[in-house]
Amino acid sequence: MIGYEQLMQDALRSVVRAALQEAASPRGLPGKHHFYITFRTHAPGVIIPDHLRARYPDEMTIVLEHQFWDLEVYADRFRVILKFSGQPQPITIPLQAITRFFDPSVKFGLQFEQHVNDEARMASGDDAGHPAPRETPAAEAPSAPIASDNSVVSLDAFRKK
Repeated sequence: MIGYEQLMQDALRSVVRAALQEAASPRGLPGKHHFYITFRTHAPGVIIPDHLRARYPDEMTIVLEHQFWDLEVYADRFRVILKFSGQPQPITIPLQAITRFFDPSVKFGLQFEQHVNDEARMASGDDAGHPAPRETPAAEAPSAPIASDNSVVSLDAFRKK
C-alpha cells in the first residue's frame, strides 16, 4: 500500500522547511511574517537546554520573529539561537518533532499528526543531514491549503470518512 498519509505529512513538512529557509536567507523574513513552532521536547534529535526540557516535558512553542540568530535549515531539522531568561541558547529541532506551525501574519497554520513511523525514522537517521538549499524555485515549491480564517489546517479534513 502507498502510504499517502505519510507522503502528505512529509510534503507539508517541506512547506515548513521552505518557510524556515526563507527566514534563514540574507534578506530574512519579508513583511510581518513570523512563526510559532510547537514541537515535542522529548522527540529524538531535539536538543534544548535541560531546564527547558524540565519546564516543558511534552511540548514547547518557540517564536521566530525579531530576536533569533544563526538560523540553519537542514533536510531533516533546523538549528537556531534564541534567548531564554536573557541568555542565548542554541536549540535543534527535527522537522519530525514539529506538531504545529503557524504564521499569524497571513493566518496560515499546519498541524501534524505523530505516527510511530515518525519516531522510527527520526531515531534511524535516514536523512543525510546536509544543509537544505537556501532557495527553492517557486515552480518546485509544494502548495498547501491556505486557511482563509484563523483555523489550523488539519489533514483530517481531507481524509475519507
